[in-house]
Amino acid sequence: MIKEVQDDIIVLDHPIIEHNLAELRNIQYNPESFMMALKRISNLLFFEGTKFLPTVEKKMQTPICETTVKVLDPSVDIILAPILRAGMVFCDVAQELLPLARVQHLGMYRDEKTLTPIWYYNKTLKINDPEKTHVFIMDPMLATGNSAYDAISCYMKHNIPLKNIIFICLIAAPQGIKKLTDNFKGLKIMTANIDEDLNEKGYIVPGLGDAGDKIYNTQY
Repeated sequence: MIKEVQDDIIVLDHPIIEHNLAELRNIQYNPESFMMALKRISNLLFFEGTKFLPTVEKKMQTPICETTVKVLDPSVDIILAPILRAGMVFCDVAQELLPLARVQHLGMYRDEKTLTPIWYYNKTLKINDPEKTHVFIMDPMLATGNSAYDAISCYMKHNIPLKNIIFICLIAAPQGIKKLTDNFKGLKIMTANIDEDLNEKGYIVPGLGDAGDKIYNTQY
């Protein structure tokens, strides 16, 4: 399922991803079909991303006999951190797989002139044990990397090790990947595809347009 692994950059390779990514790129779409295609890819991305979570063994009684099973380490605190607003689709999928995880919303939007993020909401809370905290930061698009950089820095201030942080995105531009890898050695980036470039407006090429606008039908 993994197409490429290079310096903690993980690109998934799967026919379902390829098919639904094509659906997302199509200029002719409707919000319902776009949302469903995005959720299908999100399921595969998050499922693969959670393989790094630690497990422990425990004894369990089945109807037949006692056996040893593996479960998620109960001492680990799992945080889902969607970057609003488009990251919420990823978060909905993630909550289905990890219903006991805590959700901490990160609200920011991009200044269209400077391409820098402007914060309007931050729901990060006190971290009890940074070494045992695992964070999934989610945003469909990794373009310039500015919003992702701010989100990751937010958790770095809590002394969470980079090895415990995964950034999950639908598609990424080389510029965004470079910004994160230059500043956060050891951060895992998981994506469905690395696209070619950014245009003069900071949009990913070939990309799929504004994911948030397509999800919530706010294009004009």
